[in-house]
Amino acid sequence: MPMDARDIETMIKAALPDAKVEIHDLAGDGDHYAATVISESFRGKSRVQQHQIVYNSLKGQMGGVLHALALQTGVPEA
Repeated sequence: MPMDARDIETMIKAALPDAKVEIHDLAGDGDHYAATVISESFRGKSRVQQHQIVYNSLKGQMGGVLHALALQTGVPEA
């Protein structure tokens, strides 16, 4: 069963309430998404740490229900 983009956004925002999240379905199949996540919570963290925070917010869905997520993260511009 594919995962809906709204569900991905909801899960990310539950972990990062201040996040600006944009999700795009890359293949139209509900399995391959691209996400941009901007959050103040990422400030001072490495890119790897930022991605780990997002993947942890998906509570084990990566590699199962959610096959692929191309991820870009960052902090808000001042």
